[in-house]
Amino acid sequence: MSTNQTPSPAAFSAMEASKFFFRAGHTGWLGLKFTAQGENWVELELPWRADLLGEADREVLASGPIISLMDMASGMSIWQTTGSFTPVATLDLRVDYQRPARQRSAVWGRVECYRTTRSAAFVRGIAHDGDIDDPVAHVAGVFMTIAADPRKGTIPLSDAEASAAGTGDA
Repeated sequence: MSTNQTPSPAAFSAMEASKFFFRAGHTGWLGLKFTAQGENWVELELPWRADLLGEADREVLASGPIISLMDMASGMSIWQTTGSFTPVATLDLRVDYQRPARQRSAVWGRVECYRTTRSAAFVRGIAHDGDIDDPVAHVAGVFMTIAADPRKGTIPLSDAEASAAGTGDA
């Protein structure tokens, strides 16, 4: 056995990745927090903040930050499922609001990736404000997996190469 082998990359962990994802950028500004993960799902928290209100006279989180929460949880559930941090793009994220969140309440987003293909990943989940059985919203989404960085001009030559690049099953 050779001692010069390159170690295999560690499988994606939403908990570990959140330490970097939520330090800066949009997700950092929103204050997203990691709360839990499973084999194919991730749960994140959007803390309540006065500057994230939808209406000045109601202390309820606006829909925009909740959509951002669910989009991020969706992407992380895909990476959790595939075990690999590869680029994805949101093609469709449907958010069906059931009711407003409670006043001054954080909102949690729990999303599972239930299917991956060579070029797509499918997710579903709920946003809730503390009672998972009384959701604020349901989401369903489709994400496109990206096998290579288009800025570098490299495109997989075959399905096998695309699959090896982390795009799902062939």
